[in-house]
Amino acid sequence: MAHRQRKPAASDLARDRAEKTCASCGRRIEWRAKWASNWDSVKYCSTACRAHGVNATDVRLEEAIGALLTARANDATICPSEAAKAVGGEEWRELMEPSRRAARRMVARGELQITQGGAVVDPSTAKGPIRLRRVR
Repeated sequence: MAHRQRKPAASDLARDRAEKTCASCGRRIEWRAKWASNWDSVKYCSTACRAHGVNATDVRLEEAIGALLTARANDATICPSEAAKAVGGEEWRELMEPSRRAARRMVARGELQITQGGAVVDPSTAKGPIRLRRVR
């Protein structure tokens, strides 16, 4: 009697996929079955991130984070609001989420770490106040 071969479950396929981060928001991209045929070309986690992309303000925020950390001791941390204030001036509050996005992209490139209470946290799931520091 011939046995049917089991099709791999979606979770099995997901385990075989390389972990990716969104080019716009820096969060982990969760593999989806509809991306099976073009997983290698997926760059964004959502339509909103694809539409937003990375603009000049985002690049300035990344530069500000780097400059602020360079000006501090090697083990010092900064708050994303410091970069938002450096780039946005009086309108810094509207740059808070873009600043956090910039930090997540920098984590994905291995340039810094996001911490809460002194412990490194997953940037994709971190909620609440965070601090940024150089990679140790």
